[in-house]
Amino acid sequence: MATLLSLFCFFLISVASPVVNGQANFTFTPINRDLYHSRIDLLEQIKALVHRHPDKLTVETIKAANKGYQAEITVVTYCRSREENDDSSKFRILLSFGQHGRELITSELALWILSILSGEQFLPSIDMSSLNSTLDKLIIKVVPMENLNGRKLVEEGDLCERRNGRGVDLNRNWSVDWGKKEKDYDPYEENPGSAPFSEPETQIMRKLALSFEPDIWVNVHSGMQALFMPYDHRNTTPEGSAAKQMRSLLSKLNQVHCHNHCMIGSGGGSVGFVLLLPRIIISCKTSLDSTAGALIMVYFPLANISG
Repeated sequence: MATLLSLFCFFLISVASPVVNGQANFTFTPINRDLYHSRIDLLEQIKALVHRHPDKLTVETIKAANKGYQAEITVVTYCRSREENDDSSKFRILLSFGQHGRELITSELALWILSILSGEQFLPSIDMSSLNSTLDKLIIKVVPMENLNGRKLVEEGDLCERRNGRGVDLNRNWSVDWGKKEKDYDPYEENPGSAPFSEPETQIMRKLALSFEPDIWVNVHSGMQALFMPYDHRNTTPEGSAAKQMRSLLSKLNQVHCHNHCMIGSGGGSVGFVLLLPRIIISCKTSLDSTAGALIMVYFPLANISG
């Protein structure tokens, strides 16, 4: 299973390589519609893609509300050979994008990945027979835009907004170390909400993670070049063979696809993430092909608008 995970991670980074290797432009300008879809258009294109490939893709919209604030998240599921294999035997991967409204490029990457998974786009450097053999063993859930309400604020002109529609940083609204304030804490940017899981978006993602039970969760951000592994809530990484395998995999991805531009290690000061969810925390006693999974946070530089 470690080999299977390696093949898929190489596929994921290969898809994103043009983004990683591009030159970041940090000039604040209006959103370039030649580069970025609107939130409505992007989700419509994804749903149309699903409609064209019902043998591989399905889509659902999950809604939640709290104290008059409503949110919804679109989730696309990819699964090949549904009739030939029991879904429970497949390796489960959760990919989430657009947790912060201003990180537009991550949702574009989600659309591109789904286009490749559907077969409408191709990677010239990938052995398709090997890739298809790997994909037959996977179930992949893709969240193209976790923070739809925050994205709306960005499109209305608040280009640097990272929070959700009522001013909460979704990346600080999880239960691990909730409310902890680091030395560089910014109360405007990093508002953790009134309580853990106070935000509908976080409630939806927690419910999705608990029901799907992914073996690995890849959370994609933009604004820097980094491949983060646990722990995200403290400046250390786990001990043991599983952590060594993860670091080795990330180092190889960094060398082959990112030209050693990426930082590798713990997310450190980023607190309040998902490390307590079953199967998402990397086990220090088991290997990557066990029932324990791993959370990897992937960051890419953002073109035109700072992440």
